[in-house]
Amino acid sequence: MEKNESTLSVLRHSTSHIMAQAVQKLFPSAKLAIGPAVENGFYYDFDLTDGHAFTQEDLVKIEEEMKNIVKQNLSFEKYVIPDVDKQIAEFKAEGEIYKAELLEEHRNDNPTLYLTKDKDGNVLFNDLCAGPHLPNTSYIKANAFKLLKVAGAYWRGNAKNKMLQRIYATAFWSKEDLADYLHFLEEADKRDHRKLGAKLDLFSTRDELGGGLVLWHPNLAIVREEIENYWRTEHRKRGYVIVNTPHIAKSKLWEISGHYDHYRENMFFIQKDEDQENEDQFILKPMNCPFHILIYQANRHSYRSLPLRMAELGTVYRKEKSGALSGLTRVQGFTQDDAHIFCTPEQLVDEINEIIDFVADTMKIFNMKFEVELSTRPENYVGEIENWNRAEAGLKEAMDKRGMKYDINEGDGAFYGPKIDFKVKDAIGRTWQCATIQLDFNLPERFDIKYQDKDGSMKTPVMLHRVIFGSMERFHGILIEHYAGAFPTWLAPTQVAIVPISNEKHIDFAEKVYKKMRDKGIRVNLDDRSESMNYKIRESLQDKKIPYVCVIGDKEIEANSVAVRARGIGQVGTMSIDEFIAKIEDEIHSRSSESFAKSIVKA
Repeated sequence: MEKNESTLSVLRHSTSHIMAQAVQKLFPSAKLAIGPAVENGFYYDFDLTDGHAFTQEDLVKIEEEMKNIVKQNLSFEKYVIPDVDKQIAEFKAEGEIYKAELLEEHRNDNPTLYLTKDKDGNVLFNDLCAGPHLPNTSYIKANAFKLLKVAGAYWRGNAKNKMLQRIYATAFWSKEDLADYLHFLEEADKRDHRKLGAKLDLFSTRDELGGGLVLWHPNLAIVREEIENYWRTEHRKRGYVIVNTPHIAKSKLWEISGHYDHYRENMFFIQKDEDQENEDQFILKPMNCPFHILIYQANRHSYRSLPLRMAELGTVYRKEKSGALSGLTRVQGFTQDDAHIFCTPEQLVDEINEIIDFVADTMKIFNMKFEVELSTRPENYVGEIENWNRAEAGLKEAMDKRGMKYDINEGDGAFYGPKIDFKVKDAIGRTWQCATIQLDFNLPERFDIKYQDKDGSMKTPVMLHRVIFGSMERFHGILIEHYAGAFPTWLAPTQVAIVPISNEKHIDFAEKVYKKMRDKGIRVNLDDRSESMNYKIRESLQDKKIPYVCVIGDKEIEANSVAVRARGIGQVGTMSIDEFIAKIEDEIHSRSSESFAKSIVKA
């Protein structure tokens, strides 16, 4: 078998069998569930019937046993099960109830076992599996796999079933590739927005508040304010009108939109009192789109008034399983930078391209490149096939017209229309789905919205659903990890820290500099604590990740200047107060990701 990226999943799936074999040897009570290859690795679920919980020390022992197994050069052999009922009975007799359940489910799929054999043909291990697998264990390098962590996992993902123990692991063709990946994991851990959120006092979640509901602390609220200011300015420049809509609506609205039938499981219903049984049911909004349609309906429209571009920073609520919630990236209440564009069919391609330009211009500010996917009709959809075909063709035409490369993601569209998904790439190469364009012929028909065409006839507009950032919560989580908490100056909660060498001698001048910067709109902090100068500088630049520190001593007072240090750069030099302010103002107003200090130090 050729060792390349395309066969890596086969390597990982084979290694998962070796892990299961090692676990059962070391922990005889372990019963096997499933052990698939997944993105970046593999896992296996175990039921330890003696009640033992895997520890980190156990993972080390399992790894060593796996290395012993691999060295034996065992073969993997496919075995077609001749008598399914007999095999089910054998599984049950061995206590392998999960394998028995899976086999019963797949009894008509020509089920197979994969046998692990020694050189004499003795079967050392078997596992219910469709394969494929490596020819033998010589392909698995003992220094190129790693067990990573243990987590809980309900059998079949159902909280009503028993909680199993899942061991996550990874494997590569070479030790060098493994080392690179472990370094990546280490870097990702350092950037974890949940850890940085606590360290930098950015946000929090509380049990008494409710899972997936976020408290934005002042430091992150400042970042959000800057991004929202950019959002509003850019939308107005690009011809959007900004609206605001309620957080709740009658169930009737969601019945018309189709959300009641197709999205009900993810919606929050407002409990009615006993004396309100005959009154309308209200629901927290999971989407903004029906509200924007109602605003469209409030006025008559002709082809001359289209396209109508309507935008809102609208907070929505979607029910998530508690186990799926994670910091800012998976929440239950979040704000979408939502927009809906109502246009004629003739305007469609140009409008889609305008949105693509908007996405590209925005992501450039954050130094993020992106990949594109076209997600097509799902199984659970509304509307006519003809409309779906038209919509998918429209999205393809827009991307083809500008020569965009894109992948097809079959069946992953929204229930009301296909979509273009933009997956941005962060500083360490991870991709995150953010911006989306959804083309919708269905909601306009469901709400019976119209415009008057050139010939006087009434026609149904095309509707585009669009976000640039997606969820503001999720995007800020991505940004924290992208920048590792070190926001560029225009976004930084504190942009400058002023550090007087001596509070007694230099504080008066420092206060004047502080006031001057503050009056210019610079977010500045005067650090007059009785700590050493070096401690305050180090804390500001490294721990608090403030872009600039201005040190003030005798020389600076005499020259009406500041000694500048920059985050990640160090000493920049001394410059007049006005010069420093001019440079940092330019950096802020241009929304630059680069520190002006770099060019000074290089020169």
